[in-house]
Amino acid sequence: MIEQAMQWVQEADSLLITSGAGMGVDSGLPDFRGDEGFWKAYPPLRKAGITFPEMANPQQFLANPERAWGFYGHRLQLYQSTEPHRGFETLRQLGENCPDGYFSVTSNVDGHFQSAGWEEDLIWEIHGSINRLQCTRRSCDQEVWDMEEDELGLRVDESTFEAKGELPYCPCCGSIARPNILMFGDPNYNPEVSDEQEDRFTDWLSEVSSGKLLMIELGAGLAVPSIRHLSEQILDEVPTSRLIRINPRDHRVPAKAKKGDRAISLPLGALEAIQSIYRA
Repeated sequence: MIEQAMQWVQEADSLLITSGAGMGVDSGLPDFRGDEGFWKAYPPLRKAGITFPEMANPQQFLANPERAWGFYGHRLQLYQSTEPHRGFETLRQLGENCPDGYFSVTSNVDGHFQSAGWEEDLIWEIHGSINRLQCTRRSCDQEVWDMEEDELGLRVDESTFEAKGELPYCPCCGSIARPNILMFGDPNYNPEVSDEQEDRFTDWLSEVSSGKLLMIELGAGLAVPSIRHLSEQILDEVPTSRLIRINPRDHRVPAKAKKGDRAISLPLGALEAIQSIYRA
């Protein structure tokens, strides 16, 4: 399958990278697969019996803002201190060899595509980014704002995962601020930046859809299948598209696409698969 993947990369006019949480695992980021994976990374929350959907919920910022910012402040520090693996750069190099260009669509909120040198205009973060802030109040007129490097002067008590220090506030109304991330049960998420990114992606896709579009999907699981659905939707709607699905566990591709020689699966981790294709 590596040889076929290599051939598809060589034949592609354009390259679309779609990625989920598995893309970051090879950089050393934790895998929140199931409650056990989440609690392994955050033992105090196991003790409190708090699951990932309960923690990644906007209500936490109203009910217990110190705990909410302890969790997201720790994640922010983790993402900023973790270097993206070499696969990000390798994918960018592959994209630069495509005559019609390349784009990335990711459900990850860590900003690692930007950290790895991808241009901001070539990325759609469908669930937002931890590097941006928004107000917790739905009625507030404050736009989404970028987080400055020194804006979060928080210290996280890792015995409780509660934030110590001054919490970030909305500059417009003074309410508690929160990351501009789409959480579980989140009617207050402000999609303005993600919507702009989506518009750029839609324009790009319409421009390249007449040529040979190759999608490389990495680490997109079934628990929150947004990325998988997008890849398969494009596969259905763009007759000249192909899909390489890379996932050590959830690697099956639609039977119809597989039979039509338009989709293949590689049961590998993201970095291993990228390096294998690049070496080939």
